[in-house]
Amino acid sequence: MTSVAQGRGISSRTIASAAIFTAFVAAATLAFAIVIPATNGYFNIGEVMVYIAALIMGPYVGAFAGGVGSAISDAILAPQFAPGTLVIKGLEGFIVGYLSRLKLANLSRGRWLAFSILTGIGLGALVGYLGAVYLSGEQTLYLGFFIGPNTPIGPQVSYDFFVPWFFWVFVGGLAFIAVLWAGYNLDERLGWTIVSVLVGGSEMVTGYFLFESVGLQLGFVSASAEVPFNIGQVLVGLLVAVPAVRSYRRMVKRTPMGAA
Repeated sequence: MTSVAQGRGISSRTIASAAIFTAFVAAATLAFAIVIPATNGYFNIGEVMVYIAALIMGPYVGAFAGGVGSAISDAILAPQFAPGTLVIKGLEGFIVGYLSRLKLANLSRGRWLAFSILTGIGLGALVGYLGAVYLSGEQTLYLGFFIGPNTPIGPQVSYDFFVPWFFWVFVGGLAFIAVLWAGYNLDERLGWTIVSVLVGGSEMVTGYFLFESVGLQLGFVSASAEVPFNIGQVLVGLLVAVPAVRSYRRMVKRTPMGAA
């Protein structure tokens, strides 16, 4: 069994890692869920394990664990999302794993700073535009915990509030400043890891917006209600996964060769 897998370029370690991380992704996604009534989707913390799998094991394990693990969770909580999730989260895991492993030896400090500026401008403009167009004006936030397909636990809570368009311009400006600060203060390797996660996360946010609005025919307005939650998933995943992976790599480097 092992020799056949290795003969095809897939090691037994890769297969085992894919299975283990798939279980971790599914468990993390199911561990905490908040329903979003506009789409019947849900906020979760599964991105943490998707990013950890991709950053540690690379694009293929990241793609399999992200796609299959997340789709298993959707099959339990929100089955209508499972087909889209298989592709969207799988591609997210692949992008993060692939980009994070690109070599940056030929990237000078000046080019890195220029890249950071361009990335900040692009991210800030995207956040400002999407927020001002789709998430400004009168908004209603619904919260409800659930453990099964569209089965809330107790009454849902709703909050009505008004969001001015210039709020999102301000948020876009903060996003630009944050990326610029990271580019000037973080080393290139860490900065590139963060960029890899943000690119993969952007694919996830965009993918679900298109899948919900077009594939599930919910319309752009309903699909836009989930955008802030998906952005939140990316940020939670980034803030937890990147430090966790850095700590893991430091521990591995300190472990003597041959130690258990």
